Amino acid sequence: MDTLKYYESKKEFNVFVASTYSDLVQFKKENEQAEFNSLLLKALHQVKRYITARLGTALIKGNLPKGKYKPDDFIDQLFIETYDHFDEVKNKEELHSWLFKKADELLEDTIIDEEFDEYFFKNIDDYSKPEWDEMEEKFSTDGDGDLVMIEDLDDISYPKNNYMLNHVFVEDDKKEIMEQLDKDLGEENIRKHTAMVLHNLPLPMRTVFELATEYQFTLEEIAIIRNQSFEEVRQLLENARKSLEASFFNRYALEN
Repeated sequence: MDTLKYYESKKEFNVFVASTYSDLVQFKKENEQAEFNSLLLKALHQVKRYITARLGTALIKGNLPKGKYKPDDFIDQLFIETYDHFDEVKNKEELHSWLFKKADELLEDTIIDEEFDEYFFKNIDDYSKPEWDEMEEKFSTDGDGDLVMIEDLDDISYPKNNYMLNHVFVEDDKKEIMEQLDKDLGEENIRKHTAMVLHNLPLPMRTVFELATEYQFTLEEIAIIRNQSFEEVRQLLENARKSLEASFFNRYALEN
């Protein structure tokens, strides 16, 4: 799946979710809950990915007891919340972000606030290449569990390297750097490094970055999902991008 197709698939799915709105409104008005849930299930594909990934990370970091929660537990509750509060959705354009917002609220009520490595975040420029390599080796051993829960989903594809790098190196003059990384590292190493850095960043920062890149929500939509101001979301995304960019420059001795 190349970058263009990845973008198109996400945008097309957002359009599909919006197209279900009028039918969901009608089903709710007629108290047809079975039909409502049947259609809603089709619209929750990306939300389920989001819930699964968040749970996987929480398990790795020890913020949830192993074996206690499954993605379907949250999906089942989301069905109830959506049916009971569907009148909060004012139009079809709001539907997808509203579903993510409800999912986020359910997750936040369950997942213990995670601690993050403040030293890592503040000193990301100071790690040596051997330290980066050691960190990745540990992450590969301890951190790959966050993918296990996703294996049952129909679509577990992650953004390809160009797509991810386009969201890290956003300035026009960084094209040569992206090409160098593609050539020297390859897709898998870029993915592993990015996942490792995101794993160690604060949860709000990582979540905003993933909502913007993986799910292609606008900053305005993410602010609604996360119950934060536009400026807070903008700053979190900028900090995540800068942290990832600094990590690539530092670890792979790129010329800035």
